[in-house]
Amino acid sequence: METQCRRLEGKVAIVTAATAGIGLGIARRLAREGARVFICSRKQAAVDETVAALRVEGLDVSGTACHVGSAEQRAAFVQAAIKAYGPSVHILVSNAAVNPTAGPLLETPREAFDKIMDINVAAALALVQLVAPHMPRGGSVVMVSSVTAYNPPSPIAAYAVSKTALLGLVKGLAAEMGPDGVTVNGVAPGIVPTKFSAALVADPRLERAQVEATALKRLGTPEDIAGAVAFLVSGDGAYVTGETLVVAGGMPSKL
Repeated sequence: METQCRRLEGKVAIVTAATAGIGLGIARRLAREGARVFICSRKQAAVDETVAALRVEGLDVSGTACHVGSAEQRAAFVQAAIKAYGPSVHILVSNAAVNPTAGPLLETPREAFDKIMDINVAAALALVQLVAPHMPRGGSVVMVSSVTAYNPPSPIAAYAVSKTALLGLVKGLAAEMGPDGVTVNGVAPGIVPTKFSAALVADPRLERAQVEATALKRLGTPEDIAGAVAFLVSGDGAYVTGETLVVAGGMPSKL
């Protein structure tokens, strides 16, 4: 889809886990709106391939490998973005997440739960702590949560609870960063068929059930989520902070 608006001219954006799925959709949309975008993924080959593909589209995108669970790699990633695009980072989109286990909370191994919370929550906060000193007034942080945060389903309960934690992280950071003119928000996607969510739509009957759970009777796309993020980080979303926008086609969401 051709994007006509260029609301992000002159801005630098960092997007984590941006070589596929929702993260790639967000990186592409922000770049189409004029931002210079610095991305990461765990594998350098994936980053190189994505950067090359987006540059073919005429977009200003660079990136490097980064495992967001590593403090050293997080710091190197942020410094690489600053080296590539200058000292100011106007936009941070924290999208990286893992889900190494399935099943109810009462059966979730402690090791798996700790890993989920470390990557999905603690690393997200750590990235904000690294970027905040470089974020000028008018900057924006967006956390990618999930519609499952509002009512964690048993098959992916631990993952969903980590996304619930992001709702609180958004509120807390918004209060702290607001006086500096920085907005902090979240987006809570519904079911978007990607490699990460493949298990949720692997069976045609399961996929149909997911579709029927929406008011719009369709699953989401990376572009759906990217449009919401672009709004939140643009001037159009400048008076929105501390909120998590559910982008789930009308799936029930209540905390």
